[in-house]
Parts: sequence; structure tokens; C-alpha cells
Amino acid sequence: MRIGMALNYSGGFKESVAELADYEKAGLDIVFVAEAYSFDAVSQMGYIAAKTERLEIASGILPIYSRTPALLAMTAVGLDYVSDGRFTLGLGASGPQVIEGFHGVPYTAPLGRTREIIEICRQVWRRERLEYEGKHYTLPLPPGQGTGLGKPLKLINHPVRPRIPIVVAAIGPKNVELAAELAEGWEPIFYVPEKAADVWGPSLAAGRAKRQEELGELDVIAQASLAIGDDVAGLLEFGRPMAALYIGGMGAKGRNFYNDLARRYGYEKEAEAIQELYLDGKKEEAAALVPHELLESMSLIGSDGFVRDRVAAMKESGVTTLNIAPFGATHEDRVKLIERIKEIAA
Repeated sequence: MRIGMALNYSGGFKESVAELADYEKAGLDIVFVAEAYSFDAVSQMGYIAAKTERLEIASGILPIYSRTPALLAMTAVGLDYVSDGRFTLGLGASGPQVIEGFHGVPYTAPLGRTREIIEICRQVWRRERLEYEGKHYTLPLPPGQGTGLGKPLKLINHPVRPRIPIVVAAIGPKNVELAAELAEGWEPIFYVPEKAADVWGPSLAAGRAKRQEELGELDVIAQASLAIGDDVAGLLEFGRPMAALYIGGMGAKGRNFYNDLARRYGYEKEAEAIQELYLDGKKEEAAALVPHELLESMSLIGSDGFVRDRVAAMKESGVTTLNIAPFGATHEDRVKLIERIKEIAA
């Protein structure tokens, strides 16, 4: 089981990257860099590549709508080059609030676009002349669109690797099936190992049935907050605001994928109430309704024995990369947490 973490640079980006060198020495295997509507992830990952030696670097995630498929492919080979083959391309659809609100691009056909983007990226990485006829992307542009001067081109540079790992962030049934079919890795959010088979099992099985052998086993990447001790249970409360934001505020009624997931976990009434309150501006009241059981089952916060049991449950459910958020009062505390979870996972 690999140990990863999402880069949190609320205290300063350069300061956080400076700490990564110590996390790398402590055994951290991979760092994920988000891209929402703050700094772009690409420049940050290039900086991380220059400041680390062994650590794998992944986008977590690059939205599929804000760059052309060819640019996503070019960006991936560029980051793989500057990192000496340590890059993983994490892709996801994001949501209509960000895509239509910040980027001004219609949020349409996320499933079909993801499939075509993956196919185009791999074609670019193989240095084939880029000719593609899909439902959503046609390269070069067909007659009647543009100037008519487009030519099928191939990547000038020779990639460090002709196949860069792709991770798809997905929680919907069809998206999860696509990830299991086409990607090297799958990254869900709010992962509860005891409920994963019921919620995602059929989708994963359907995708794996169509999976090419050359892709290898699917890397399942689960996220969890981490704190180990007999007096750390109170740290679960820090997860309430984010859970409420996603369950209640990430989308409108009927178009909130995270709310749907909470319902599929069996929290129908709670999900509805959280959304009602959050959309009404009552964020604290919404956070208070996030079930303690849900927060605990998604976390690695508790005694050493509790954390061992939760890691074992993660492994048993199929998790192969554990993406942690270590809670520590100091940098040294967080380093120790990474060392300890690395031991437990081994």
C-alpha cells in the first residue's frame, strides 16, 4: 500500500513544498496537487519536481474542460520530463459551478469527454499523428470548421515514458465503471471501506470486465484524515465543514454528486437536511448535522489499534494507495505520523 497526501498550502505554498522533502524521507510515496480556482496545479507540480527526488507527483485533479485534450497530453509529458518519470495525470470532471462559473465552458457529457481525452492523450504519448474522430473531439478540425488548414501532427519530443499513468476521480456509477475500464487508477472521495462494495462494486466489476491486461491492476486511491493517539477523537470535528460543503453546497439540488453519495451510504435524511441548510446560508447548522459515524468511518483518527483496524479494512476493500491528511501540531509531528502510517500499512 502506497502512502500519499494532498498538498495543503494554506500556510504558504513554498513553505509546504519545503516540508515535502522531510515527508519524502519519512516514506511518503506520492503527493496530489489540486486545481480548483486558485493557483493552477501545473506550475506547482513543476516546482515540486525540482524540489524532490523520489516522490511521485499527481494532479488531483486537472479538470477535463479547462484544457484541450492535446494540451492535457502535452502537459503530462512535460511534467513527466521535468520529474524524470514521476508524474501521474489525475483527471476529473469537477462540477458545473466551477466549470461554467469560472471557466465559462458548458458542463456537458463528462463521461464521453473523459473517455475521448484518455484515448487522445495515449495517442499523443505514442507519438502518432493526431487524427481522432469522436463525438466530442475531432482532430484535426473537420471541413467547414475553422480555416480548413489544420494538419495531423505528432508530438515533437520523445516522452520519458510512452505511457503515463492516468487516475480518474469518480463517484458516480458510470464514471467509476469508466475508471475501472480505462485508467490506471481510481480516486473516489468520502471513502467508507465497509460500504464500498455495495456502492461501487457493480460498477468496478463492469469496468474491470472490459479492462485491458496491459493496464495492470486498478490502483484504488482512498482519502483519510490521520491522527494517532488516545486523545485525538476531537479532531474528527475538523472534518465537518468540508463534509458539509460538499454534501450541501457543491451543486444545486438534484445536481450534487456528493449529496447523492451520502444518500447511497444510507444517510438520506441527513443529506437532505444538510443541503437545505447549506443552500440557505446556514453553514454551521449544516455542518452540525454531518453524522459522526460518517466522519469516523472515513478517517484514520483514533488510537493506534483503531488506526490499524481501519487500515486493514481499507486494504480488505481493495485500497492500494492511502491518501492521508496528517493532523499534527508541528511539522515534526506530521513527519512522525507519516513514518507511523508507513509502518502500519506495511
